[in-house]
Amino acid sequence: MITSVQLGNFKNFSDETLRLGPFTVIVGANGSGKSNIRDAFRFLHGIGRGYALRGYTLSEIIHGKYGAGSQMEWAGIRGAPDEIIRFGQPAGGYGCSITVGTDEQFIDDSTPSVWSFLSGYRYSITVGKDPAGLGLFKAMKEELVKGLPDEMIYTIYTSHPGDNDPINVQDDDTHLLLRMGKTGSQKKLGNRVMVRPDQPALTQIREHQNVVRSQKDDAEQLIGVLAGIRFLDLVPDRMRQPAFPNQTVLGGHGENLATVLQEICADLERRETLAEWIRDLTPMDVRDFEFPTDPAGHVHVVFREANGRRVSAYSASDGTLRFLALLAALLGENPAGLYFFEEIENGIHPSRMRLLIDLIESQTEKGGCQVIATTHSPDLLALVNDKTFENTSVVYRDENSEHGIIRPVTKLPKAAELRKSQGLGRLHAAGWMEDVLAFTEGDDEGQEAEG
Repeated sequence: MITSVQLGNFKNFSDETLRLGPFTVIVGANGSGKSNIRDAFRFLHGIGRGYALRGYTLSEIIHGKYGAGSQMEWAGIRGAPDEIIRFGQPAGGYGCSITVGTDEQFIDDSTPSVWSFLSGYRYSITVGKDPAGLGLFKAMKEELVKGLPDEMIYTIYTSHPGDNDPINVQDDDTHLLLRMGKTGSQKKLGNRVMVRPDQPALTQIREHQNVVRSQKDDAEQLIGVLAGIRFLDLVPDRMRQPAFPNQTVLGGHGENLATVLQEICADLERRETLAEWIRDLTPMDVRDFEFPTDPAGHVHVVFREANGRRVSAYSASDGTLRFLALLAALLGENPAGLYFFEEIENGIHPSRMRLLIDLIESQTEKGGCQVIATTHSPDLLALVNDKTFENTSVVYRDENSEHGIIRPVTKLPKAAELRKSQGLGRLHAAGWMEDVLAFTEGDDEGQEAEG
């Protein structure tokens, strides 16, 4: 499970940290930086995805990657590439950094609703513009360590080990130098490794003879976490389309919905769970699903109601399909490690919002899957449970500043008490969170100036 993401000079964030739980909700006004957080997760996902395809360069992760036949293989990061480094900062001088913290998760069979942890990783990469002026990006610093904050921290590798280590100088313009952690009989320093600076070291050390198997395994485990991030921007017309057989991964726009549902329905218990959710969501009295094939072999999905009426996906409402895709993502055999949804309430009637929240909270609490959702909906915030409230953050940007901040809602003055007396949704609708941050953050800055 990803537990935190720290952004340094990334887009409109100077130095901010987002804390994550099983279900994390992010609120904030338009233009405050919520989508920039999504971009940070896409950057991390690009590192993990690129590993499976022999490694993307940093420029490919940021600009985009074309494959065979000029087909877009990776869409890159939203916005102009030069804007990835925080506005107004010298591109070659500072760079931007992303640090991700994780916990290695397992489920205790005796208490399956409880999250337990074995260990964790902290990975940090600082990216800057290549001084050659070709519009390329390079890694300026990179580090991977293992262990939770209260445990002994073990360095897997670092480009800046300190303690007068000559690697700190980084005097090789064509390589990023790494100091591997000490292993086995090594007494003073771990091995010295050179990697390409235009590609994350995380995806390169598997090829080095001077990197031991356990260090490669640690890197690959974190890569698996990053590769497991998914972004669903659901498009109803894509979800209505039939799918090729055996496609069991839901596409980013909802493609393959029919075959993902078919895979779920192969298990009788999950089939009935799916039908129950649809019955609760819509006036349709769905009792079963059918998956006919057309002459081309494509799989379609049809809902069968109690009275025998059959309704195809082509006739289903956009909201029904959107909710069905969320069900498919969370109830599937192999859900993603983390789903990121922007404005998750889109297409869902307010009276059905509780179903959406119940679905996400129940599935993420079981473990094995996280959800991050941005929202503008007061109705959604009014329905979250105490655990989700603890993992709700507000993104704020003062109208006179380009700098965005991220704050847990629980850290706002009297937030817990006001939630009980007035409701979090009502506070959000009234702009209370932004008003508090405008006052408290401005007050802090004024006190610092006076000091």
